[in-house]
Amino acid sequence: MSETNEPAVLVERVGNVMVITINRPSARNAVNSAVSAGVGGALDEAAADPDVRAIVLTGAGEKSFCAGADLKAISRGESVYAPNNREWGFAGFVNKYTDKPTIAAVNGTALGGGTELAMSADLIVAAENATFGLPEVKRGLIAGAGGVFRLPEQMPQRLAMEMIFTGDPISAARALEVGLINQVVPEGQVVSAAVELAQRIAVNAPLSVQASKRVAYGVVDSIRVEEADRWVLSAAEWDQLATSEDSKEGPRAFAEKREPVWKAR
Repeated sequence: MSETNEPAVLVERVGNVMVITINRPSARNAVNSAVSAGVGGALDEAAADPDVRAIVLTGAGEKSFCAGADLKAISRGESVYAPNNREWGFAGFVNKYTDKPTIAAVNGTALGGGTELAMSADLIVAAENATFGLPEVKRGLIAGAGGVFRLPEQMPQRLAMEMIFTGDPISAARALEVGLINQVVPEGQVVSAAVELAQRIAVNAPLSVQASKRVAYGVVDSIRVEEADRWVLSAAEWDQLATSEDSKEGPRAFAEKREPVWKAR
């Protein structure tokens, strides 16, 4: 069956754990509007169901957790956000708060939007072949789905700034060493390991866990208050950068398989 006939997102239950799978392996699980709608809708379903006590998010296959935004869809002028629910953010997840604990099960590469998606989860379990990075500066862009402010908060600041400035990725082993992720497991075992961790959470009193999460993040009315201004700043910088010559040169050079020529304008 071709991918066009497959749902972009799969949802299953393992006891009190909801497993959400981005199901576009032939596109390296790149995010389009169907993915954003599917993930965001699954989060709404989980929020409304008291039997769901933890959520695992992963990508289909073993090579890529998520390759970021679907550039082919963007080149066709399509939005990658959920129709009528743009406020959910990239992949229907990065700016959509849920009280239920979330775990990213990172199978393979998670670059750009993939890393931003993983960082949006409360916990991260990664396969040994996983890689993390924000390569946007190599394309004349910025990590606009929360990456530029979340990475320095989730690992030592100077190491985070090195990753942001260079755009170079790090391995799962290095990510574990610097505290970006919780656990590294052999390839093929990442979802089962994430579900096992989720089940350790699910045995606890759900209202206590959810209240603890709200306090830890400073959540008021489903908004992480300390992030609100940073989202505004990130969007403003993205919009300004998008008008630059360099922001056009980066993707063009990538498509033409050559080094970009930056003009700082």
